Amino acid sequence: MASHRRGRLGPATVILGLAGLPFALAALVRRSGRGGFHGDVALVTGASRGLGFLIARELGRAGCRLVVCARDADELAHAAADLRRDAEVLALPCDVADRAQVERLVATAVARYGRVDLLVNNAGEIAVGPLSAMDEADFARALDVMLWGTIHPTLAVLPQMRARGGGRIVNVTSVGGKVSVPHLLPYGTAKFAAVGFSEGLRAEVAGDSVRVVTVVPGLMRTGSHLNARFKGRREGEFSWFALGATLPFVSMDAERAARRIVAAARRGEAEVVLTAPAKAAVAFHGLFPGLTSDLLGLVNRFVLPASDGTRRAERGERVRRRLRSRLLDAATALGLAAARRYHQHPERAARA
Repeated sequence: MASHRRGRLGPATVILGLAGLPFALAALVRRSGRGGFHGDVALVTGASRGLGFLIARELGRAGCRLVVCARDADELAHAAADLRRDAEVLALPCDVADRAQVERLVATAVARYGRVDLLVNNAGEIAVGPLSAMDEADFARALDVMLWGTIHPTLAVLPQMRARGGGRIVNVTSVGGKVSVPHLLPYGTAKFAAVGFSEGLRAEVAGDSVRVVTVVPGLMRTGSHLNARFKGRREGEFSWFALGATLPFVSMDAERAARRIVAAARRGEAEVVLTAPAKAAVAFHGLFPGLTSDLLGLVNRFVLPASDGTRRAERGERVRRRLRSRLLDAATALGLAAARRYHQHPERAARA
């Protein structure tokens, strides 16, 4: 009788076992997605500079053959020459907002290598300024690049991934796709849509053994503030954004971010949120969405620059040169150094 009782599972044991089931399943999914990249073909969009360049470099060092694209042919050629130190590289100019160009890009990659094993949708751009300085074209441009620029490559590579029964798609979104902040509204709108697409896509293609990873970066030191477009009170907008994208503890080292993204792709993680502030913001917004919006409203009212009615956009490097602020340059020195290392080409931006 006693031994019979010892063999039975009590209610508490059953409940604990069921509670742990989701974690066990998640671990199983992660293990099934692990594997090396040696010999794989990786297509990276927006790879001419910044995070896209660093992700491509990390994949090349992991053994991938690279197909890289960007809109500017000269910048792409310069980055590709650097990437060829570590990998075989096929560089093809492409505007990912144009479906026909994307289809030619993927067709060329498949003709050269026979397949695409890994797609990294990274292309993006940033417009900074108050809503009153934005117009419909700013929203259309953001959606073209960061939503359709994710959808077009995905739909182009999916048929051959499904036919082979395997592949990985990494969608680089943003914390702005989880928590929409003032003075970045077109960007946040496009990134929210990209997050929704990426999360739904993972569920849709899981049965085909295609792993989809949603990357949610916070601010990173890539030097991208020099190529962002600023509207409204451009000097003030540039100053707050440059500081946020550069200061330690607020922003993340971009090379470390690239390594973390490639590791997530290798394991097939569902989502990776980068930087402690981004994780805190996402968690807080999930618990208190209304309070988050109210607090951001106070930031918009008392911290961010008020609109001056100016709608003309200006690149960050031009704003920086006009400011001639030694103090701001010193405070953003890490970002300026990153711009030189990661092909942000500030001198090119100054002439644009």
